[in-house]
Amino acid sequence: MDLQQELNEMGVKAKQASAVLNSAPSSQKNSFFNFAIKEIQSDKELILQANHQDVAQARDSGKDDAFIDRLELNNDRLEGICKTLEEIKLFPDPIGKVLATWDRPNGLNISRVSTPLGVIGIIFESRPNVASDAGGLCLKSGNAVILRSGKDGLRSATALVNALQKALLAASLPKESIQIVQSESREAATLMLEGLNGSIDVIVPRGGKSLVAEVEKSAKVPVFGHLEGICHVYVDEHADEKKALEICINAKMRRTGICGAAETILLHQSIAASFGPTLINKLSSLDCEVRGCTRTMALDDHAVPATEEDWSTEYLAPIVSIKIVNDAEEAIGHINHYGTGHTESIISEDKDAQNIFTASIDSAILMINASTQFADGGEFGLGGEIGIATGKFHARGPVGLDQLTSFKYIVAGDGQIRS
Repeated sequence: MDLQQELNEMGVKAKQASAVLNSAPSSQKNSFFNFAIKEIQSDKELILQANHQDVAQARDSGKDDAFIDRLELNNDRLEGICKTLEEIKLFPDPIGKVLATWDRPNGLNISRVSTPLGVIGIIFESRPNVASDAGGLCLKSGNAVILRSGKDGLRSATALVNALQKALLAASLPKESIQIVQSESREAATLMLEGLNGSIDVIVPRGGKSLVAEVEKSAKVPVFGHLEGICHVYVDEHADEKKALEICINAKMRRTGICGAAETILLHQSIAASFGPTLINKLSSLDCEVRGCTRTMALDDHAVPATEEDWSTEYLAPIVSIKIVNDAEEAIGHINHYGTGHTESIISEDKDAQNIFTASIDSAILMINASTQFADGGEFGLGGEIGIATGKFHARGPVGLDQLTSFKYIVAGDGQIRS
């Protein structure tokens, strides 16, 4: 069987599985999560062994520390995966929910009811937890899913999917509800982007700028776009400096390789002299390279010159660019020019400044006095996420259960005909 035939067959099986999931009762779907947690715990050593092989290969091929951090699994991260599955299970079933209902003068009753999207294709790079998060979210929302992992994490993702498929069978649900493509060929991704003969209803890319750009350029089915995360923190003149320091350090350094990590910090000129050196020294002590504008460099010798390219770079590494701005208007202008519509944060105790900031910036997520690293579906209480959508259609921000649904209209009458 050639690759195209193999993937088309996966698409047919996914479509058949989605028809079953569409009408599966909540109790049956929820039982899957109980089995999935048990299977992952039972297969822990197999999953970790597969991940150790992936990590070793990634190190041998020269992948950087941020990449390894996204790829690596351990006991705590597997427990986190199980915790996320438990949280998804506890959420109300989003399918069949009556979103609105109204009566017409002619006696017709119209209801708008939530439905699954159908079959979701997910193309992702190095984070194997995407396989479990996506599998759980799609299953709960009545969707089948076809996963295509990057080659660096394929062993790990496959080991997780094997556990999930055993759980599907234990819950008397189609094994093909969650499938993973075994081919490392780019052709596999291309075939998915073409829709597998109409089997795939939507594509979700999870990865870097080049992956997302290629998906959005080549896809012949709808895409939940997720551009790179050039996230900003703006420290306003009315900021609490102690609070600002903790937030800036966390936003940049908690995990530097995730899309919610801050890449640029903007300092109001009124606070720069008192706050800037403290911030730069703290970042430097944590081995974070600081690239700054001319005024930033004058604050501390640890800062090196920033280039024009730095303001539009997603480092995903312990590097940060810092710019001193004259006022909030300049900060907002900088973000609107260089940002990718992902996540921005303002640190300020002034309500007017907060309101102007949130009204003037059209990113998917805006934080007030909080770290950009909270840009996560689990932290939003959505039970995990498939990604952060930065587009404006259908889904925006964390793509959780509700964002994986569409709706249909049910019109109930009693013999009405239209004149």
